[in-house]
Amino acid sequence: MYTKIVFPLSMRTIKLNIFCFCCIIIILFSCKSNQNSDKKVFNINLDQNLTSLDPAFARNQNAIWMINQIFNGLVQVDKNLNTVPCIAKSWQVSADGLSYTFNLRNDVFFQDDTLFKNGKGRKVVAQDFAYSFYRLIDPKVASSGGWIFSDKVKDASSFIALNDSTFQIKLVKPFPAFINLLTAQYCSVVPKEVVEHYGKDFRNHPVGTGPFKFKYWKEDEVLVLLKNENYFEKDSTGKQMPFLDAVKATFINDKQSAFMNFLKKDLDFFYSVDGSYRDDILTKSGQMTSKYKGEFQLIKGPYLCTEYVGILVDPDKDIVKNSPLRFKKVRQAINYAIDRKKLIKYLRNSIGKPATSGFIPKGMPGFDSTRVKGYDYNPVLAAKLLAEAGFPNGKGMPEIKLSTSTTYRDLIEFIQGELGNLGIKVKVDVSPSASLRDLMSKNEVVFFRGSWIADYPDGENYLSVFYSKNKVPFGPNYTGYFNKAFDKLFEQSYYENDPQKRFELYHKMDNMVLEHASVVPILYDQSVVMLQNNISGYNINPLSLMILKEVKKVN
Repeated sequence: MYTKIVFPLSMRTIKLNIFCFCCIIIILFSCKSNQNSDKKVFNINLDQNLTSLDPAFARNQNAIWMINQIFNGLVQVDKNLNTVPCIAKSWQVSADGLSYTFNLRNDVFFQDDTLFKNGKGRKVVAQDFAYSFYRLIDPKVASSGGWIFSDKVKDASSFIALNDSTFQIKLVKPFPAFINLLTAQYCSVVPKEVVEHYGKDFRNHPVGTGPFKFKYWKEDEVLVLLKNENYFEKDSTGKQMPFLDAVKATFINDKQSAFMNFLKKDLDFFYSVDGSYRDDILTKSGQMTSKYKGEFQLIKGPYLCTEYVGILVDPDKDIVKNSPLRFKKVRQAINYAIDRKKLIKYLRNSIGKPATSGFIPKGMPGFDSTRVKGYDYNPVLAAKLLAEAGFPNGKGMPEIKLSTSTTYRDLIEFIQGELGNLGIKVKVDVSPSASLRDLMSKNEVVFFRGSWIADYPDGENYLSVFYSKNKVPFGPNYTGYFNKAFDKLFEQSYYENDPQKRFELYHKMDNMVLEHASVVPILYDQSVVMLQNNISGYNINPLSLMILKEVKKVN
């Protein structure tokens, strides 16, 4: 046993800043001072601990952000979510959609490490991808990214190095979104000799091919990445990337304190606008307040996240049999009763867009508000539908419980008020996020707040939530929506390689889900990024993926 000493915030911050400063001085100024006086360090804060730097465990935003700086995969996304070459310079897909063959670049090297011959990073070959991809389904590794390949390949023999520069993947069934799926950070290439030497400690001794290389990590305090001088990518003008000399991340979990550091220009980047200071930065219409106008850059863009309220509709569940939400017209009335524009304006300072065009969010390739029609605010129609369901003005309708986590209580209480205006009595039940997720994964909650964030840029990722074979506890069909016609279209989409024709199938499925009303889409989220005025080249994207290789900083 030992006693942990917790310093007051001011003392802890002082110690942390001194520590970080010393680290950067040692790392960046170990050479001649006159050669390093203009080093460009990009300073960020991660408000939660970093769980791992091993791509096999890229399961949350902080890990994904940092892993994306250190590693590369076969393919990557651009700022418009197009899948473009990375280590694979080109690829071919067989006519039956079961075989993907990748032609690799011959100028990609792992970052220098003492485990390589003479300490110099060796060239990446196809066998490295075979090893890296099998790690995701290897039970000994227990990767959180096993789902990437687990139902799509047979075993290790599905990953084939035809020669050093040709890599092939054999699928057991077609999956048109597969090439998009490979952009996930789970699919980064790692060197076998380094991974097997460090074992589980590869999480804090990562070696990749990315624009930045790992230098130092003191958990919960500071992480330092340095420029990879041997990086293979160039920008559109032919200049070698990256342009920054280093990336430094601190771990201040109090967002208000971290934001104050941004205002003092100790941080170059700040992500998200927390409720505690939202009104200070943004007007209700979503514009920067006059207080900060010109002080820093504020960028907003689509974020592939749909906030919704789910309704369990599986008729075989006892909790559904006596619920008034088992009636479709009641569910449709609820959809029409919520003023989403008002909610977004007053609770979120206009961050987000009303989710009136389906479950697939704005920003996703194929999104089309003219083809998918959801529910606009229409209290008159909502009242009519409620009466037709046998509950005029809510009479005779028992109180319903709406479950949420603490973070989203204000949003759910707004919905409670909207439904109250319709005559529907709602009790808000607040529980920890983990507890609510557990109830959802067991179909033990009828009416609940949820969100779905894209794992990869394809609408299939959202529609899979309603596929019958994804029923709980093995899949994310939390609403118990089972529809044979939907399933047929979903399976048909696996054999449609033409993106436009596949999008048409997605639109049909999205409309089917909306008509059944087992979900109440509330809003399509937006990313909000703040940058100091001397930063350029940071491109925001709908996956909210941090890409720093093109960022420039003027000292």
